[in-house]
Amino acid sequence: MRKYIVILVIATLLVGFKGEEGFLTDQLRYARVKKAFEEREMEVRTKLGLAGLNADRYDLYIRAFKTEGTLEVWGKHKHERVYRLIDNYAYCSNVGTVGPKRQQGDLQIPEGFYHLSKFNPESNYHLSLKVSYPNKSDSMLSQHADLGGQIFIHGGCLTVGCIPITDFFIEELYIMAVLARQSGQNEIPIHIFPSRMNYSNYRKLMNEAPNLEMQTFWTNLKPVYQHFEETGQLYNININHQGRYLFTE
Repeated sequence: MRKYIVILVIATLLVGFKGEEGFLTDQLRYARVKKAFEEREMEVRTKLGLAGLNADRYDLYIRAFKTEGTLEVWGKHKHERVYRLIDNYAYCSNVGTVGPKRQQGDLQIPEGFYHLSKFNPESNYHLSLKVSYPNKSDSMLSQHADLGGQIFIHGGCLTVGCIPITDFFIEELYIMAVLARQSGQNEIPIHIFPSRMNYSNYRKLMNEAPNLEMQTFWTNLKPVYQHFEETGQLYNININHQGRYLFTE
């Protein structure tokens, strides 16, 4: 009986390992991904190493700032909670204004707390990573029936509400995301802020907010930014019955 249990445990571990390896294998079936890995994988692994991270055992976090047109990439060891900055990429072009996306065709980049919901190896914009917009908060706070939904971080420089960072840099980010998923990170967080929410920027947002609803929304985003700036750690985020974000350690 004991021998049977040992064999079963080993088989389970092997199946799990195969499953993780399977994601990378599946991605490499696509020509653009294969070419990116052939040409850029060692460069990306070196960049992760310089940040003190093991490319085969780390978690990824992406946060973006609309006003500054900057996308930051962070990583942490699996057994730790504190993230380290890996790199940051400038938006190749920007669109819309500060404020959340609330309907299809409003040319707005979303604001809020999302995750990577799809890898797109055959994107019209080279490679792309889908943002899980709209989330429950977006749906509850919008008064429109069609919120849209095709929001990506992608290559190229064209955008009608996505975040383009050029073909060169989306290859880097795509490889990082594939490696993180391969190592077992099933949910890669993507947080999008109207701006860096330090004191001066926050006061500016409050002064320029068109109404109390927008002030309340931005105030609801601020604790996540502030907590990460102070600790390098992410809150656990939930959404209440009013569409507001709730935070726990």
